[in-house]
Amino acid sequence: MAKKPASNVRVQSRFTPIDPPKPVGDSSDGGELNFFEVHLEQLHRAMEANGTVPKVRLVLSEPKNEIIVNFPAMMDSGEYRLFTGYRIQHNNILGPYKGGIRYSEHVTREEVKALSALMTYKCALMQIPFGGAKGGVRCNPRVLSRNEVERITRRFTHDLGSNIGPEYDIPAPDMGTNAQTMVWMMDTYMNGQDITKKNAVRGVVTGKSLTAGGSVGREKATGQGVVFALDEWADENNFSLDGARFTVQGFGNVGSHAARILSKAGGILVGVSDHTGSICDENIDPEELAAYVAANGGVAGYAKAASCTRDDFFGLACDVFIPAALEFQIGAHEAKLLRCRVIVEGANGPTTPAGDVVLESRGITVLPDIFANGGGVVVSYFEWVQNRRSESWDLKEVDTRLRAKIQDAYARMRAKATALAVPNRIAALACALDRLQASYAERGIFP
Repeated sequence: MAKKPASNVRVQSRFTPIDPPKPVGDSSDGGELNFFEVHLEQLHRAMEANGTVPKVRLVLSEPKNEIIVNFPAMMDSGEYRLFTGYRIQHNNILGPYKGGIRYSEHVTREEVKALSALMTYKCALMQIPFGGAKGGVRCNPRVLSRNEVERITRRFTHDLGSNIGPEYDIPAPDMGTNAQTMVWMMDTYMNGQDITKKNAVRGVVTGKSLTAGGSVGREKATGQGVVFALDEWADENNFSLDGARFTVQGFGNVGSHAARILSKAGGILVGVSDHTGSICDENIDPEELAAYVAANGGVAGYAKAASCTRDDFFGLACDVFIPAALEFQIGAHEAKLLRCRVIVEGANGPTTPAGDVVLESRGITVLPDIFANGGGVVVSYFEWVQNRRSESWDLKEVDTRLRAKIQDAYARMRAKATALAVPNRIAALACALDRLQASYAERGIFP
């Protein structure tokens, strides 16, 4: 039986032809980039290179469902504020919708649309049985109290209603959310179920705390996946990570874990930038910096490294650059400044089309987002499986399984890049399209 949306949400379902998109500009030129249009341009290149058939292009051109909820939540002052939340479900041909929930004052429908599409291709590339979705609430969690965030989360979850579920659409943490947010979502959803079935729906979200049914290794999973992805590139290029200099943009969950894991492999952190500023030094201790950021909200003011400008940060001499912040951080200007061998995209969509052109012309390798940051959704899948089986895996098993997934995806991406003579980004999308197109060929399109 089809899922019925909650009564107070608006659901849009539409399919439109995917015409060749118009070339987009570049944010560094002073223009505003539309994330979804940028995604369509990249997707079009992959479809052209891979020979994707028209009916599959048609279906993938727009999300299947766009759910928008406007809901009130009480602030600590006793006043009520109205918030806008999104859950956009792009495609579920390969399995239940899957994707994070982000809390940010910058959340927009177009951003969430693009992120939901990237999740479809990420899951297909990593060969896990999920489709793609994404969600968000337009708010600034940095200025909200814990109680305010809880009330927003619970009301948002309630208003989503049956549009999420452990066999239908499974949220996870993203920017501005964490394990506690997922526990509130899970608890709210569970309390709307029959009392005899509450524990059966524990897998409605992933990225939960361990006591609430989460998986070991999930918190570090995306950062761990970034390093496993870099390992594959290093092996192919006979490059040692021991002694490699690296920089990180964004020092939240993904950037900080990637930095800590890479430093344990011998990497040397020489620069970090985030929304508060940029710092550089010959050897920054990522553990100490992570503790400082947790206490102070950003890298600005960190006494054991010098402050530098954003351009200085991008121009630091290094081997590896890990963008782990927002989208569109590497435009043509930044791409010309970079002095690294490889970029490992811990963030979603950090590079603009103009930036990609410059990087390719300069011979800087890019390990694209749907591959490089796939560790989070892979371990989310592991958590979902553990919940369904009432199992608990140890960290060694989780990391071993994650590495195997990334090794396999890297081999297929590189083989496709060689076969089609395209960059890794287009090759990764083409690999994902192979799996999606095969599924549509077998199942057809109803009716």
